[in-house]
Amino acid sequence: MPTPEFVLRLREKIGHDQLWLPGVSVVVVDDAGRILLGRRSDTGRWSIIDGIPEPGEQPAAAAARECEEEAGVRPEILAVIGVETEEPIVYPNGDRCVFLDIGFVARVGAERAAAAGVGDGELTAVAWFEPDALPAPLTPHASARISAARAWLADPTTPARFRLR
Repeated sequence: MPTPEFVLRLREKIGHDQLWLPGVSVVVVDDAGRILLGRRSDTGRWSIIDGIPEPGEQPAAAAARECEEEAGVRPEILAVIGVETEEPIVYPNGDRCVFLDIGFVARVGAERAAAAGVGDGELTAVAWFEPDALPAPLTPHASARISAARAWLADPTTPARFRLR
């Protein structure tokens, strides 16, 4: 995964120390109720679309941009479905970070859904899946966010998911 330039500049100053970063993720659903997933090039797992906002970028705009860059479709963002801190990550190069993720649910019409495909190389495959027939292996955070998105789609008065420990 390409590391954003602003993170590289921070790493020059702090080395491999743990870095707190904003993150966005988006569960994209098409008119048929299928869910857009991509197979990550770094782990080989299927996942929802996610990424890091650029400095000053609004989270919803970042989620839509990441989806367009990674999967070739620009979704309509509908709602926030959750805000939570991920588990700490240690990358192979020793960099440590924790993401504070803002999760969204979004939709695309049939015409835009047909345009989905691998975009910037962060994914090796992109496909639409029925919610009850998701592929394996699936990233752990994807399952929770898909459940939250499905709950919101079934009842838009469903509150966003916040992890309380």
